Amino acid sequence: MKDTFRFNAGIQLFVSCVLLVFSLSLGLRSQEPNSPATLRQVLSDVLNFEAAPNDNMPAGWGGGPAGTIFSDDTVVHSGKRSARIERTAESGGEFSTITKCLPIDFSGTTLEFTGYLRTQEVTSSAGLWIREDGESGMLQFDNMQSHQLKGTTPWTEYSIKLPFDPKATRLCFGVLLAGTGKTWADDLQLLADERPVWEAPPAQRTRTVLDTDHEFDEGSQIVVKELTPVQIHNLVILGRIWGFLKYYHPAVTSGHYNWDYELFRVLPRVLAAGDQKIASTVLLHWIDTLGVAQPCNPCARLDTAKLQYGPDLEWIENTKLLGSGLSERLASIRDNRTGHQFYASKAQGVGNPVFDHELSYGGIKLPDFGFQLLAVYRFWNIVEYWSPYRNIIGDNRVPADWNAVLAEFIPRVAMAKTADEYKLQLFALVAKLHDGHANLWNALDTRPPIGGCRIPAQVRFIEGQPTIISANSNDVTPALKGGDVITDIGGTPVSTLIAEWKPYYAVSDDAAFYRAIAQFMTRGACEETEIGVRRTRETLKLRIHRTPIQDQTSTNDMPGPPFRLLSKEVAYLKLSAVKATDCPKYVEQAKAALTKGFIIDIRNYPSEFVVFALGSLLVDHDTPFARFTEGDLSNPGAFHWTEPEALSPQQPHYSGKIVILVDESSISQAEYTAMAFRSAPGAIVVGQTTQGADGNVSPFPLPGGIRTMISGIGVFYPDKKPTQRIGILPDFVVSPTLAGTRASRDEILEEALRQILGPQVPADQIEKLAKPD
Repeated sequence: MKDTFRFNAGIQLFVSCVLLVFSLSLGLRSQEPNSPATLRQVLSDVLNFEAAPNDNMPAGWGGGPAGTIFSDDTVVHSGKRSARIERTAESGGEFSTITKCLPIDFSGTTLEFTGYLRTQEVTSSAGLWIREDGESGMLQFDNMQSHQLKGTTPWTEYSIKLPFDPKATRLCFGVLLAGTGKTWADDLQLLADERPVWEAPPAQRTRTVLDTDHEFDEGSQIVVKELTPVQIHNLVILGRIWGFLKYYHPAVTSGHYNWDYELFRVLPRVLAAGDQKIASTVLLHWIDTLGVAQPCNPCARLDTAKLQYGPDLEWIENTKLLGSGLSERLASIRDNRTGHQFYASKAQGVGNPVFDHELSYGGIKLPDFGFQLLAVYRFWNIVEYWSPYRNIIGDNRVPADWNAVLAEFIPRVAMAKTADEYKLQLFALVAKLHDGHANLWNALDTRPPIGGCRIPAQVRFIEGQPTIISANSNDVTPALKGGDVITDIGGTPVSTLIAEWKPYYAVSDDAAFYRAIAQFMTRGACEETEIGVRRTRETLKLRIHRTPIQDQTSTNDMPGPPFRLLSKEVAYLKLSAVKATDCPKYVEQAKAALTKGFIIDIRNYPSEFVVFALGSLLVDHDTPFARFTEGDLSNPGAFHWTEPEALSPQQPHYSGKIVILVDESSISQAEYTAMAFRSAPGAIVVGQTTQGADGNVSPFPLPGGIRTMISGIGVFYPDKKPTQRIGILPDFVVSPTLAGTRASRDEILEEALRQILGPQVPADQIEKLAKPD
């Protein structure tokens, strides 16, 4: 059962914070072991903050931004010192964190991070966090998002836990504050199976070829000044064969080769090949050095009973493209595959691919032709063999030639002359996938528009126009008003800027694109800029000073508590603050009030996974609501249907009308949740099309320490109707209007109320019910 969607591609604040900040040289080949005595010495005074600070920074900790982290000897839980995170409206970034990382040289079944926190006037969120990383990136992650810790609270002990992942090599943990306010931390503990980690048994690790092959640790040693058409053609063939062998050749899938470094060993000979025939000979000889693929018994075979679609391998029989000898060798490898994998596995209980042993090469000095080419090959082949949505890659969901994408981006990425240009071209490559989960999540500062500040106002596209939803009332934005439409920035029309930026945005549909643009479009240098706005019939030019980037809410739901009665007849629940354990209580309260209908607002990202906890209270019989497709380790590139997921009825049961609210802020888990609740009898969906990025995510790194991911499983309705790149289509489409925005109305919620209360209720009464208290 796929009972959790773990990530949200940058919408869920705490996940994005971790992806943005804590990709700290992942994939290290070897790490100095920590003896129990060393661990005790390193952690004891660090966790309780008693060690003397360094320039007022808690000793032994990293983090930032500068000027927001302090050692505090006045407010403590015990002892002489605590750590304080303090943020104001002028603080840089969207959040601050104190961070500690260490190698995992200990073992156990459960990791627990506990500690005491105190808060003062926190506007967004505060909490502990902990994360396990492997060679290919994040493996396990937990935080305190579900606690919704904000405002002013006394010293309170909190705890978060992770299952111990045997593939984890690095542990990072700390305390985070988003928004503004103050948070203190003290008396932290890091436990393995309920005892300090320095008392845990040592880890027993199996060394792989990645631990012993170090030839290219300092760089690929490949320098290319320009690429000819012949070289590009040969590099396309190399990239496809390199990926095919990675997942099909038994010598590679058994882990006998560092496949990244094998690329660098053959690459000079392919670049030197004067034509396609010579390149094919080079590749044939290279494959033969791996050994002959012995006849297998039994061999892996493709089960077609529940097949959605199979691998795209017809090209290996194209003798015109490859030559007869190379084609025959590849066909033999295909037919004698064993089904084992070294560079990929599947997440237990979920089925999305896990990319084992993909190194991030965070210390490589760029530009580096070889490692930049490797980035193209790695991303392209992971999509080719493991993306469940490979068949809808093209623009407007018309299948595109993924091979043409490889040919286009080999020179664009590999020949990039600077690190920033390399990242920019990778943004353009990732955008070709049209997967809202894919992005360069720790390199967003290099995606246009760039800059560390933005106009202190929330922007949303209303009637297709970038509209000010709210503006901070202070000296730097005295003139902006809700409902102002931005027409130009710095003298350039918004339409021109959007067309310039669009190729670098990895989104699944237009709703996702315009939401992303609204969030980033005013970013720029921390200085005054001119903004053109249209206010009803008046056109204005305003001088606005950009301020350091702060957290902008990603929800369009009602402020206030998660559950309330909007009237005696209507219950309301927003999932951005929902608690799974409270779902029966929410339903009991709605029933006790004899409500006619229950509005479930998913114009947000759910704070907790409640698909079954709440969904089972909305159905009166076993009700299928989704089915999945999963990749095939024995046949990379093939995807199979699973049995439908279903809700089973539980008590207390709510039998009134269910109205589900969605819009362009709904993505991933929010979309999956809407699918489940929509299956309830008589349930309807009201609002706007969602972002169309559904499925558990599969993260992996690209050279240069860059973090990305793909949607790892396909998500469909029980009848196999797709959701990716389509989103959740409302039964009643309602979009905010400029007039409604200027009047601070929630027109989607108003329609939900009309659906429950009926058309006889006056419009002014509906509008009043939809306004927050």
